[in-house]
Amino acid sequence: MNDVTNGSVELQIMSGVMLAAVCGLRAFLPLLAVGVAARLGALHLNSEYAWISSWPAIVSFGVATLLEMAADKIPVVDHALDLLGGLLRPMAGALVALGLMPAFPKIVTASIALASAAGAFGVQAVKAKTRVVSSATTLGHANPVLSGAEDVASLILTVAAILAPLIAFLLLVPLIAFGLGKRPKRFGT
Repeated sequence: MNDVTNGSVELQIMSGVMLAAVCGLRAFLPLLAVGVAARLGALHLNSEYAWISSWPAIVSFGVATLLEMAADKIPVVDHALDLLGGLLRPMAGALVALGLMPAFPKIVTASIALASAAGAFGVQAVKAKTRVVSSATTLGHANPVLSGAEDVASLILTVAAILAPLIAFLLLVPLIAFGLGKRPKRFGT
């Protein structure tokens, strides 16, 4: 079977898209969660992406998740991660979305994967903008606190996207709107 068999097609797509957006915060956590959930039988991956639930992939995603979370607490390293994340997080987002994608014509699958990658990039951009403002206003001292909040948010949204994609959507949209609506204050205004 070449499709995901967990839930309705709409919820499968929503779950993939939401997990892709979460990749904008933490590139590897959604991939780790999907791999573990598939390994436990809680969801089924598109057969072309079944390798995500292999033990080598799960271990690799687990180590990468821990390294990403730890490194993101270090004030100069977090900005380097954001630069690298501009490429890595959209790719991770597309990968997780494709893993959960039902069997569709290739053009539909590619379009949804591209939109998912763009969503991950959008979340990444909001995250990076927030970090720049935090670094400028607190000299980086608040960045580890922000990183911890991002860890918690990404974990909650990942679990929600797997167990209840509609709830994840309802949680994520206000966060993105809040992040996009904030404008950094200019000095002297």
